[in-house]
Amino acid sequence: MTFLTLSQPFLRDKQEDLDYQDLQGIWRISGKIGNIKVISGFYTRIDQVFIVWGLICAGIFITAQYLPVSWATQAILWTSLTIIGTATMTAFTWFWVSVERLRWLIYAWAALMLTGVLLTDLGIFLGWGQVLMRLCPLWLGLSAIGYVITAWAVKSRTFLITAAIHLIGILLLSYCGGKQFLATGLIMGMSLLLLAELQWEMRPPINYSVLSAEQKEFNKQQHLRRQLTLQEN
Repeated sequence: MTFLTLSQPFLRDKQEDLDYQDLQGIWRISGKIGNIKVISGFYTRIDQVFIVWGLICAGIFITAQYLPVSWATQAILWTSLTIIGTATMTAFTWFWVSVERLRWLIYAWAALMLTGVLLTDLGIFLGWGQVLMRLCPLWLGLSAIGYVITAWAVKSRTFLITAAIHLIGILLLSYCGGKQFLATGLIMGMSLLLLAELQWEMRPPINYSVLSAEQKEFNKQQHLRRQLTLQEN
């Protein structure tokens, strides 16, 4: 199997023919004003995790940029939100990663986020100036590592490009002056929200040992429908 999936567009409109594991816990949103549809879409458990982390990242770094909150209070806030995000990520995606045999990917992301929180807290409470001056590159770098690992796990160019955006963001921080926290929050938050709104490419289906014979057949038919859709487009 190659490192990346090259047979699919790396970003496109969301596919409708979802596999069994993608349909579990899905949110469908639809809104009308009179007869005019103003919003319509759906969010899988993976999308929901992207949204949760996107809002957490934006909230944390915008707070650091604009609100007159002490570093100690921010450390407690960052730690609490990161733990909430990690717990939500694990709960929401556990079935999906179990089916896809990617539980280790959840462990990797959890380790990266908790490492970031630990270094941040030590920097704040022990007065490690070198850490405090590099909080933005630290979090962008940890996120980039996570996206590279994800790209390898699901064979996706999208996550590799997202990792590159975060690394480029580190290089551009010096041009942001006093707005580094805002820039970091926008890079991390907007990347996650974009991933939640669009369809990224995924490796070919595997032998889903967790699923029943009927569920495997359902996934097989959904895969064929997706292939037909790609050919038509």
